[in-house]
This record gives sequence, C-alpha cells and structure tokens, in this order.
Amino acid sequence: MGYKVIHHNYRAPNGGEVDLVCRDRDTLVFVEVKTRSSDAFGTPAEAVTSSKQQLIARGALAWLKMLKNPDIAFRFDIAEVRITGKKAEINVIQNAFVLPEPYRY
Repeated sequence: MGYKVIHHNYRAPNGGEVDLVCRDRDTLVFVEVKTRSSDAFGTPAEAVTSSKQQLIARGALAWLKMLKNPDIAFRFDIAEVRITGKKAEINVIQNAFVLPEPYRY
C-alpha cells in the first residue's frame, strides 16, 4: 500500500465528513479511522454503521464535486487502530463498503 494523504478531517458544507482523503496509486481513497483499546464492544470496523457510511459518502461526494467530478476510481477504506498499552496496531480494510444508497456517482 502506498497511500499519500491529501487531506485530513475534511468537513463538507452539506454535513459530510471524511477522516482522511488519500491517493493509492491511481485511486482516490476516503478513509474512516476508528480507534479502540479493546474489542469488548465490537471491532473498530463494526462502529462504521450504515448512518456513518452515509456521512462519509456525503463528504466523499462533496470532495469529488469540489474537483469538478473527475473520471477517477475511488473507494472507501477503514483504518482500524487498536491500542494496547503503548502499542498501536493498524489494520486497513480496503473497499470496506461501497457508495451507499441513495448516493450515486
């Protein structure tokens, strides 16, 4: 993986939000970062509910609109961060979800 971070904590005018906007080669990647110190209440990825996915999608579509809707591949990833003591373990789930209904691009 060769992610290049373009922007972090993007907040769209329409209420959408994206933690990280990145490039992975020729693909634009919208990354949701979830951090947990235990899986007692589920994995970090399980916290990315359908309503959270819609919020991320609104942010992603606003970002694409800002770029004048380019013909570019994009995807949604989740970066799971698990903190144990002073150690952090990161697991990136590529294509964690698709653009949810009713959104289209």
